[in-house]
Amino acid sequence: MAKRIFSTVLLWAIVFATLWFFRTTGAVMLTALLSVLTLREFYHLLGGAGLAPFHRLGMAFGALITLAPWLHAQFGVPASSNALALAVIVFSIRILSEREPLTRVEALASTIFGLVYVALMLQYLVRILTPLPDDTVSPNGRLLLCLWLIAVAKFCDVGALLTGLAIGRHKMTPQISPKKTWEGAVGGVLVSMGIGALVAWLGRGVLPPHMTPLIAALLAAPIALVAIVSDLIESIIKRRADLKDSGIGIPGIGGFFDLTDSLLLTAPLGYFLFALP
Repeated sequence: MAKRIFSTVLLWAIVFATLWFFRTTGAVMLTALLSVLTLREFYHLLGGAGLAPFHRLGMAFGALITLAPWLHAQFGVPASSNALALAVIVFSIRILSEREPLTRVEALASTIFGLVYVALMLQYLVRILTPLPDDTVSPNGRLLLCLWLIAVAKFCDVGALLTGLAIGRHKMTPQISPKKTWEGAVGGVLVSMGIGALVAWLGRGVLPPHMTPLIAALLAAPIALVAIVSDLIESIIKRRADLKDSGIGIPGIGGFFDLTDSLLLTAPLGYFLFALP
C-alpha cells in the first residue's frame, strides 16, 4: 500500500507539473506517451494469449491516432481515420508473410483492436485538450476539464478500494476480479461525485459556467460507473493472458495499462458529456 500511495502522489505531481509548465502541448504529449506505453503492454498481454499482434508498428500507428486531433488543429493534417485505415491495409499485407496460417486472423484482429481500444479511446483526451477556432471554452478550461475527468475516473478506483477494504462483503464479479465488491463500487461512485464537485468548485472561474458543483457531481456518477467497467475489461484481458499485472513499470500499481485502464472508456464518455465541438 505504501508503494501504491507513493506512486500515486508522484504521478499526480508529474501531471500537475506538466500542465503548469507546458500547458496544452505538454498535456497532449503526455497523453500520447501514456497511449504508446499502454498499447505496448496491451500488445504484450495479447501476445501472451497467443494472438501475435504487431507490436512496434502498431505503437507507431497508435501514437499517430492518439495525436490526430492536435495534429489536425496545429497543421491541418486529418490523421485519425486515415491512420486507422492505413493500419488495416499495412497489417493485412504483413500477415501474409509474417504470421503462421493459424495466427493470421488473430494477429490482424488483435493489432487493430489495440489501436481502437487504446489509441482511439485515449484520443478523446486529446480532443478535450485541443483548442479550436471560435472556441467557447478557453484553453485553460479544456485543461481543467481533462484534469476533472482523470480525477473522477481515478478516484473511483481509490474510493472503491478503501470502501471495499472497510465494509466490502458482496462480491461483484468473482470470476473476473475477486476483490471487487458492490459496497466498494458504491463507495467509488460516491467518492468520484465528491471529487467532481470539489474540482468544479475550485475551478469555477475557469470551467464553463454550466459546470457547477452539482452538475459536476451528477456527471461524475456515470463516468465512475463506466470506469469500473473499464477496469473489469482490463481484468478480463489479463486473465486471458494469465497475468496478474500488465507490467512492472509503476511500483504498487503495476504497468501503464493498470494506470490508464479506467480512462479508456471514460475518455470518450467524458467528451460526449462535455458536449465539446
